[in-house]
Amino acid sequence: MSENESRPVVVGVDGSPASLAALRWAVEDARRRGCAVDAVTAWHADYGVMIGPLPAEVFADVSPQAMKAAAQRVLDRSVEGLEGVEIRRILVEGDARDVLFKASADAALLVVGSRGHSRIVEAILGSVSAYCVHHASCPVVVVREVKVEQDHALAATAAPLTPGPLL
Repeated sequence: MSENESRPVVVGVDGSPASLAALRWAVEDARRRGCAVDAVTAWHADYGVMIGPLPAEVFADVSPQAMKAAAQRVLDRSVEGLEGVEIRRILVEGDARDVLFKASADAALLVVGSRGHSRIVEAILGSVSAYCVHHASCPVVVVREVKVEQDHALAATAAPLTPGPLL
């Protein structure tokens, strides 16, 4: 077995349809390579958007312990039913871009999902997949979310979306 085959396939998992597709892709690739999969979920408390005092029940839901437990549940549910290779569940506190960048240092391959946000959303929030493509220490595969084509009749009857109130 070569050195590359003993290195894991690392995949970013956040529970989104795109990350679940990336996880399935990573498992199949690892099966062919004969290596393990490191399913990595990053979580962090970001209180930057909260203003003013919070009711105790809301604060309990956004506490670091609650956020970590929620991320663990997402990771556990995401890997359920996947077989054929060793899947190591890795939960890390931190920004997903940094966590996946660091994990790529010891990986044969990094697999991430692309949610296909608009250019405006990606400019504001940033794109984890784009960051990984440009900064990872190993090859990167970006798996796009499967788009379900909507019924054209339904689309024709839907009200048009506007960016806000028109003046």
